[in-house]
Amino acid sequence: MSETVIDSGTVPIAIRDFAGPGQPLLLLHGAGGNLAQMTILAEHLRPTHRVVTVDLRGHGRSGDGRWRWDDVLDDLAAVTDHLHLTAPAVVGVSLGGMLATLWAQRHPECPGAVSLDGNPPLNRPNQLAGMDPEQAEAELAKLRAVFDGMAAMLAEPLTAEQVAAMLAGQRALAQRYGAAPDDWVAAFERNLVPGDDGRSRLRPVPDLTRQLRDAMDSLDLMPAYRDVRCPLLLVLATEDLPEQQPFHSLYETYRRVTAEQLATVDNPFLRVWHLAGASHAMVAERPPELATLITDFLSPHD
Repeated sequence: MSETVIDSGTVPIAIRDFAGPGQPLLLLHGAGGNLAQMTILAEHLRPTHRVVTVDLRGHGRSGDGRWRWDDVLDDLAAVTDHLHLTAPAVVGVSLGGMLATLWAQRHPECPGAVSLDGNPPLNRPNQLAGMDPEQAEAELAKLRAVFDGMAAMLAEPLTAEQVAAMLAGQRALAQRYGAAPDDWVAAFERNLVPGDDGRSRLRPVPDLTRQLRDAMDSLDLMPAYRDVRCPLLLVLATEDLPEQQPFHSLYETYRRVTAEQLATVDNPFLRVWHLAGASHAMVAERPPELATLITDFLSPHD
């Protein structure tokens, strides 16, 4: 396993090459994450693939740059060119899953792409068809207030005490999922930038976070699902995260509406899999099962 930084032409992009055998595979993290969070899944995929994980722009040790989907897809293309990866598969979680879908739409020669619950975030009433409109708007307003509050808190410099509390939170999350706490701490610290004043900031920076939220909020992937001409697997969550449970009715309705919309897509290249008992944190919850699902999907079939 080796790590390096390449020049995408607009921003430096940090990558980690696991150097496994077989078909090349780009593995992409979610918003606010970094490549270290994909290590366990990468290790499970390495026996059958040459796995390369990537810090998306504005995350981890990659450079900052405006967030536009085409620009980020160009970053990934630069990674494949630098490493001489011929027609890599692309697998991503959440934000990374959205990128995997857009990559599949742009690259019909791709041998396969997998989106792990990579749907746009819940933020519009039309994502909640069948729910009372007034209730939907009221609950969405509460949900937006939660996200706005989190974004405002993370935009401020962090004291040493706040960082210590967040590190303790990462250890607790690792215990929740039966993972190694040191790995979760290392992934958190990869996005942490110490300041000269004794306080730290988390990446992505506030301006990029706003751009990222706007880009995800306005994204409609249904045209991509209809247009894609390479194999695309959508692995969808079926359960709430603990943090989502206060908004259970919203997320349950969103999952139902998403499933109904996908059922109308007539495209033989698209496959949808509802992963029973899994939440949006499926990469932490079920890495061996996901690796098997991904490997089977990407394996050539007669």
